[in-house]
Amino acid sequence: MHISFLLHNAYGIGGTIRTTFNLAEALAARHDVDIVSVFRHRDEPTLGVPAGVTMKHLVDLRKHSPGYDGDHPDYGRPAQVFPRGDGRWKQYSRLTDARIAAHLRTVETDVVVGTRPGLNVHIARQTRRGPVRVGQEHLTLDSHGYRLRREIGFRYPLLDAVTTVTEADARSYRTRLRLPGVRIAAVPNSVPAPAVEPADSTAKWVVAAGRLTKVKRYDLLVEAFAKVVAARPDWRLRIYGSGDATGNERGALRALVERHGLHNHVYLMGPANPLEPEWVKGSVAAVTSRLEAFGMTIVEAMRCGLPVVSTDCPHGPREIIEDGVDGRLVPPGDADAVAGALLALIQDDDLRRRYGRAALEASSRFDPVRIAERHEALYAELVARGGGAGSRGRGRDALHRARGAVLDLAYTARYRAADVLRKGKPA
Repeated sequence: MHISFLLHNAYGIGGTIRTTFNLAEALAARHDVDIVSVFRHRDEPTLGVPAGVTMKHLVDLRKHSPGYDGDHPDYGRPAQVFPRGDGRWKQYSRLTDARIAAHLRTVETDVVVGTRPGLNVHIARQTRRGPVRVGQEHLTLDSHGYRLRREIGFRYPLLDAVTTVTEADARSYRTRLRLPGVRIAAVPNSVPAPAVEPADSTAKWVVAAGRLTKVKRYDLLVEAFAKVVAARPDWRLRIYGSGDATGNERGALRALVERHGLHNHVYLMGPANPLEPEWVKGSVAAVTSRLEAFGMTIVEAMRCGLPVVSTDCPHGPREIIEDGVDGRLVPPGDADAVAGALLALIQDDDLRRRYGRAALEASSRFDPVRIAERHEALYAELVARGGGAGSRGRGRDALHRARGAVLDLAYTARYRAADVLRKGKPA
């Protein structure tokens, strides 16, 4: 098969980029695979080019490049096809609308795969008849606002399949949206085996990793670790990750560390790439999020032989960790429960080693080859039945496109009216 992924920016760094690269490289061992990046802002991808995969881009934002598009007149005009409800909408434009549409009308592939809702909408609306259309959900249906959920409900019926990273989110798509004829499949993200030896469970370090944002609840982790230090002052905590643009979250965490007198016990390490060498310096991993669409860091830590203490938050941790076997699940927002679970592993060397071995073994199910086989089977089934909405009939295809056209008119009228009110002059 020829499989083509459409990605927001393959030259940056992030969970969706990493898991798309993992999947594309595994599939490229048996298929013709390319990744088409909407944006390109640097010469080489931060994460490197996946082996066997062809890389392309649609909009060049490298100022030194002869193909620089930042001065194009349409680059500054708001996007009309890319949905406003997608959090990346302000980065898109009439130029991206046109470039993505031209690509999708001419792409010669068996399967075209979108990697965020805005791009899935493009694929649903603009892909020529023939290729199988797959939309990936890397967050959750619940995490999207009403405007985007409504757009998904109108546009996704033209897809052949939607893949989610958890079964819980797949249930949300099946029960809350009317997507007749669209295959909804849960396929988790993949994480390669690390290139380092697994942790030996002797180091007196707890490790956490992820962006310093409020949803990760690192404040809760610091509060919990203050209780850990009271019982075991020989243990320490490292938190890896970059903060937001304002630095407010990092500053707030530093203040919290100082307030608890933990400056010799809790360290904000900044980002690290690759992260595997840092995981194996620890013996326990901690995740205190109030929401995890999947939980890539949980799998990464387990693949390095660390048991994970995680909040039992929606949606991912419960589908990764087997409580009491390879990690612990605790109620979200409960610092005492987090501290208790950490101390149970810290105080019992044999238990910690046993959980670590179980975590290492269980995490092999997320190996890219295994995950790629699941995607491959789905794509092959859809190609065999006749993709591009063809198996659902031209009438159904035309009906959904007509409904979409009505929605477009309604959106245009609403936004023009909003512009008039905001600017006080005709749109």
